[in-house]
Amino acid sequence: MNIDFDQVFPRMGSNSVKHDGCADYFGTADLLPLWVADMDFASPEAVTRAIVERANHALYGYTFYPESAYDALIGWLKKRHNWDVHREWIIMAPGVVPSLFACVMAFAKVGEGVIVQPPVYFPFFSAVTTNHRRLIENPLRLVGERYEIDFEHLEQCAGNGARLLLFCSPHNPVGRVWGENELIKLLQITRRYDITIISDEIHADLVYPGERHIALATLAEPTDKVITTVAPSKTFNIPGLGLSCIISPNATHRQALKHAFETLHVSNNNPFSIAAFEASYRGGEAWLDSLLVYLQDNRDFVSEYFAKNLPAIKVIPSQGTYLLWLDCRDLKLSDVKLREFFVHKAKVGMNPGTVFGKNGSGFMRLNIASPRHVLADALGKIKHAFE
Repeated sequence: MNIDFDQVFPRMGSNSVKHDGCADYFGTADLLPLWVADMDFASPEAVTRAIVERANHALYGYTFYPESAYDALIGWLKKRHNWDVHREWIIMAPGVVPSLFACVMAFAKVGEGVIVQPPVYFPFFSAVTTNHRRLIENPLRLVGERYEIDFEHLEQCAGNGARLLLFCSPHNPVGRVWGENELIKLLQITRRYDITIISDEIHADLVYPGERHIALATLAEPTDKVITTVAPSKTFNIPGLGLSCIISPNATHRQALKHAFETLHVSNNNPFSIAAFEASYRGGEAWLDSLLVYLQDNRDFVSEYFAKNLPAIKVIPSQGTYLLWLDCRDLKLSDVKLREFFVHKAKVGMNPGTVFGKNGSGFMRLNIASPRHVLADALGKIKHAFE
């Protein structure tokens, strides 16, 4: 498709967290916002059309999920990920983060251990701690320019009374797309210790050409406890509509999750979310294919710029997501000074690495899902501030 991803859409004044929320988060609105994980690209035309059509039917009452929405998801997972999902395995949910919280409530009791693998998306920590479960950290290892799972330490964590593993695949923020051998080894360890895995695969569709995301559930044995969360939100830039799915072939697990949501009377039967959900999976594929090419070029552009102009900032090679993990440790700045440098001198807003865990110290997360000339402007600002 001939999509103009270079088009700029003014977002200030739209109550955008990424843009209008800068002043609250950074203490200033005078910066280029490249932080929150949403894209500065218009969603697929099919999505906008579906929402407009639904809006034109000017009755917005209680709405249920049509079978056509389930069929759209099932067809997408089969075509894009070679995953045969049965209709009864799917639970609609009000977003992946609420799903993580519900899973912690459903599959670990108060005081029981839950493993996370930092640096990782920060709600993984709060899903454990705010529910009064015991946080067990199994930090990823940076080997050269590549993050790897520390399986020896994971086995120790598993033997430390863990009931649950929150797994990020592809990984936010380090951009790893886990290989088949790694996933099999992960399953072997959790199988030995009877641990339930919650596999957050919200970025599954955002994998660069030449890489392949493998749904963990496709490698699992029938007795393995694997629960998967997916959503169209990151893929098609509709996170504000807040609709996701939890997939599990285990009826007991599904019942436990339904009970967790019912405890809070949480649902998301929003007619616009439902319309966008189905339209994304039915009409968004060509748009996504074009997006991935553009994002790959953005990734390479940013990586080459830093290597040529600012070699003290190293870009961890990314296999997936539209987030780049920047190793700024050679700048020899404290995390406070590092944040000040980017915010007040370069005037570029990024997520500090420390929000992703202690081993994010010295790192920053850069969102590259913006028009390329915006990224070029941001890089120029960083170079100027550095000089």
